[in-house]
Amino acid sequence: MKILVMNGGSSSQKSTLYDVKDPLTVQPPPPLWEGSADWAEHQGEADLKITTAKGEKVEKKLSTSSRHEVIAALLETLWSGPTRVIDIPSDIAIVGNRIVHGGDKYRESVVITSEVKDTIRRIADFAPLHNPVNLEGIEAVQHILPHVKQVAVFDTAFHCNLSLANAVYPGPYAWLEQGIRRYGFHGISYQYCTRRTAQLLGREPESLRMVICHLGNGCSLAAIRDGHSIDTTMGFTPLEGLMMGSRSGSVDPGILIYLARQQGDSPDKLETMLNKESGLKGISGISSDMRDVLQARDEGNERAKLAVDIYVHRLHSLIGAMIASLGGIDVLVFTGGVGEHSAEIRASTCAAFGFLNLKLDVEKNQGSPMDQDIATGASSVHVLVVHTEENWVIAQECWRFAT
Repeated sequence: MKILVMNGGSSSQKSTLYDVKDPLTVQPPPPLWEGSADWAEHQGEADLKITTAKGEKVEKKLSTSSRHEVIAALLETLWSGPTRVIDIPSDIAIVGNRIVHGGDKYRESVVITSEVKDTIRRIADFAPLHNPVNLEGIEAVQHILPHVKQVAVFDTAFHCNLSLANAVYPGPYAWLEQGIRRYGFHGISYQYCTRRTAQLLGREPESLRMVICHLGNGCSLAAIRDGHSIDTTMGFTPLEGLMMGSRSGSVDPGILIYLARQQGDSPDKLETMLNKESGLKGISGISSDMRDVLQARDEGNERAKLAVDIYVHRLHSLIGAMIASLGGIDVLVFTGGVGEHSAEIRASTCAAFGFLNLKLDVEKNQGSPMDQDIATGASSVHVLVVHTEENWVIAQECWRFAT
């Protein structure tokens, strides 16, 4: 069964086509086709990259930044040109879409209907940088593949069993009645990493207390017990918690009141400030990319050094909070672009937890330790680097609705 996965960002689109024969395997099969488009670099121009399982590759530029046009161009390569992997569009059995925010309505994946689209649109204010983009992708696919069933897979669903003590903010109770509560995000990634970690250790997920660090441009932590999320750092929106690439993470809300009163900053300006002008980018003044910031620090840039120091401090503090929620820890997991590729950030993070007899194997950590335990044999805590596979989880969720 051929399942297409759509995963859209604010100025990017990633798509994957799987031929799914066994949906129960933890690791994905090699995709038949992968396509990505990015139009962050130049306004009005998108860079397309296509690869297939047979090794065909195509790179080209499109003179557009319209998501509908970009998706149409991406999908056309599935059934035409050198990257053709299916005969006709109807060979695609089902399409899965990553949706960032499901609000309090969706606790699991659903088949997309007009009602589902309306709900995603209604709760777009909960995730204004994400849900509108996700909805654009759904509608673009509906235009191109009008008779193919689509499924919405929600990033918030994995955290749906958070206790009320964890989920409810200590503001007026009316907030909860308005749907203002902690939801958590990166759930699709956490779902995969939970299963993969247990598989790598030869254990059942229910037997492990895990803290998973999803560190990319967006950053969050999750505390996993009995295979379920019991605590996480992101909340009502993906802004809460850790310092991120260009997002602030948690800040004193009084700062925003001060800026609104003293400087007349509008909600839109504050939103831009918190989402796009903060985090690594805001402190370093250089970049939201950890690699660029680390390089600048090594060249003597003091603001870059401060940015890295804050980033690691926030990691230490909130990992400690996750361990307290769990009542201990068996496994610390790193995933996401920074988590998977920055040996220094992993080492700096682990250094604070020596009192738990967490001992990192320096040589393993410095290598390319994907899907490996990088703790020493004497460590009381496993430390794993796991390559996350969100798209495979989305494909697995689609399988349930395919018949």
